[in-house]
Amino acid sequence: MPRESARYVGKTALGLPVKRPTVAILGGGPAGLRAAEVAAEAGADVTLFDAKRSVGRKFLVAGRGGLNLTKAEPLDRFLTHYSGSDLPRERWNQWIAKFDPAASREWAARLGIETFVASTGRVYPTEMKAAPLLRRWVQRLHAGGVTFRLQHRWIGVRSADPIELEFATPEGVQNVRADSVVLALGGGSWPQTGSDGGWVSVLENVGIELAPLQPANCGWEVDWPKELLAQAEGRPLKNIVASVAEESAVGELMVTQYGLEGGAIYQLGAALRALAEPSLTIDLKPAVSIEQLIRKLGPLKRNFLAEARTRWRLSDAAFALLEHYHADDSGISLAQAAKALAIPLIRPRPIAEAISSAGGVCWREVDERLMLKKLPGVFCAREMLDWEAPTGGYLMQGCLATGTQAGSSAVERTK
Repeated sequence: MPRESARYVGKTALGLPVKRPTVAILGGGPAGLRAAEVAAEAGADVTLFDAKRSVGRKFLVAGRGGLNLTKAEPLDRFLTHYSGSDLPRERWNQWIAKFDPAASREWAARLGIETFVASTGRVYPTEMKAAPLLRRWVQRLHAGGVTFRLQHRWIGVRSADPIELEFATPEGVQNVRADSVVLALGGGSWPQTGSDGGWVSVLENVGIELAPLQPANCGWEVDWPKELLAQAEGRPLKNIVASVAEESAVGELMVTQYGLEGGAIYQLGAALRALAEPSLTIDLKPAVSIEQLIRKLGPLKRNFLAEARTRWRLSDAAFALLEHYHADDSGISLAQAAKALAIPLIRPRPIAEAISSAGGVCWREVDERLMLKKLPGVFCAREMLDWEAPTGGYLMQGCLATGTQAGSSAVERTK
């Protein structure tokens, strides 16, 4: 913090003032806000910096359709939804366990936000909105002594010992010192909210190894013919199972002008990105077997697809896909196609459109406290680290858990 903002609490045995440790939080998303909350509650003098005019912008966008805070399911199953290159599984599980789904609900309750568990297991605020929670959260931080410095974009590290950072502000470049720093600047998705990956070059300039930022939880492009789009664009594929190699996901897909969107393909993003020629296999009728589909067709000799549309109760989108890829198939081969429809993909949609991003600071660059080994006293949280998870509460839980760990570590380091 600027030296003039230093605060003192209590006195030593000799009557000298005791300076509170200063912690700078960079980024006003969920991870940064949580880190600030934890550090302030531990007695630190906390200042939160954000490049935008307000905090929580991505948080608000994520909550437009209903803020999915976490998911109520057994922790061992919950933990399986996280992945990343060289993800330190044991340590990761410990961080999530320290601030688990139950803790998220208790934390929201302390803010006066009631939550409920939907039939899917997803946990939402009763109001289904992000704004009331964010407003109360920021009020709590102000009441806890957290200082907010907005329109401060991080542009460099001036000194590592002591830690001194450079910010671009409307008043020009400013230098800020702190005892500890938490980096929670987000990844590269939804750049209009401030999560633009601008920090990548800053860390690379000080020798931090990064995995390239890539789109995650996003749609994939497909070379659809115009005839198929005329029938299927904007139509859903419900209750399907999508798979890539040995991985599968239950959910829905939507046929779009450029390709496929939906929770099922979001869950398989990492597996798809690993393929030189990505392809998605869809089971359009997971509740029945190939043999059952064949029996429903009966002793047909022709018009297999037309009859299958009625007898298998194919949706418009499912029928259009089978017509495009397997119009001339007979009963057996058509049933096999319905159970394993292969769709070649081109590429993921641009990272700016993605819900989240993969890549970031490599795990070998941080220790068990989330501190950068090459920048002692500087800690990382959320999408700046190389991990990913599907939508459904896992992303938000990862934000809150890594923010909790980084905020706690930042204060512990000053003791």
